[in-house]
Amino acid sequence: MITSQARQQRRPGVATTYVPGDRGLLERLLPSVDHLEVTPDTFAFEHSGQGRLRLDALHELRDVASDATLIVHGVGLSIGSYDGWSADYLHCLDQLMATVDVAWHSEHLGYTKVHGEFLGTMLPLPRTHEALELVAERVTAVQERYDVPFLLENVVRMLPDHDSDYTEAAFLNELTSATGCGLLLDVYNLECDQANNGFRIDEFLDELDLSAVREIHVAGGVKHRGVMLDVHSRPLKESTLSLAREVAGRAQHVETVTYELLGEAVPVLGPEVIASELARVRAVLESWPAASTQAAR
Repeated sequence: MITSQARQQRRPGVATTYVPGDRGLLERLLPSVDHLEVTPDTFAFEHSGQGRLRLDALHELRDVASDATLIVHGVGLSIGSYDGWSADYLHCLDQLMATVDVAWHSEHLGYTKVHGEFLGTMLPLPRTHEALELVAERVTAVQERYDVPFLLENVVRMLPDHDSDYTEAAFLNELTSATGCGLLLDVYNLECDQANNGFRIDEFLDELDLSAVREIHVAGGVKHRGVMLDVHSRPLKESTLSLAREVAGRAQHVETVTYELLGEAVPVLGPEVIASELARVRAVLESWPAASTQAAR
């Protein structure tokens, strides 16, 4: 059991998204982070019918691995597609894992393909017994393939909810209990669901087994025609930082809070704004022990 005093002494680290090929940005941000989150999809290409990673990016990551702990966050696995996930993504992940040391890796709990056709977006799984069984088998296969912890991330709901056997939190609790995988909790995604669908974040957090949460994502996005979009391209709102602080205070095993960015957002924000946002995240986490009393809720 973790005592209140021990929890108050432990603080999560700070991370941000790795943008391949921008050495100047990397050198500016490395002093501000403890972890660097790598998305293999952003520097992948097809070679001889198989997914491969750019060697220049792999060499760059190997060069900076002593300056920040590397973690991996995938987009393209499509772990929830009923007709199979992406073998190309796994080949890319094999290459990355063989080149650099990785503390853990994560993927979205959703699907991007149906009948092999790309949807152009990502959709969450229906919370049914059948979907739970399917994804649990695949999580187990991923864990057997790579000898590092595996996390799954909550994704934004863009369509009306499917008939469900579980609440959002209960589905995640069943999955983590059955497989031993961890969770990456994207609190900005929760805010999108709250704004768009009336999602009750407080009820979700009270029901969720927060001991499974190892990483938190924070991001800033945009509204389009009244819809809050999962487009990580803006500075952080105070509400997002506050929610991250609450989760970090209530969860026992959070190791880092990641300011997540799309590569396309970097020229818009610029290195100095991104660095200042990372400083905001760290400042919030420095004050986080006051939130640890909420762990008893």
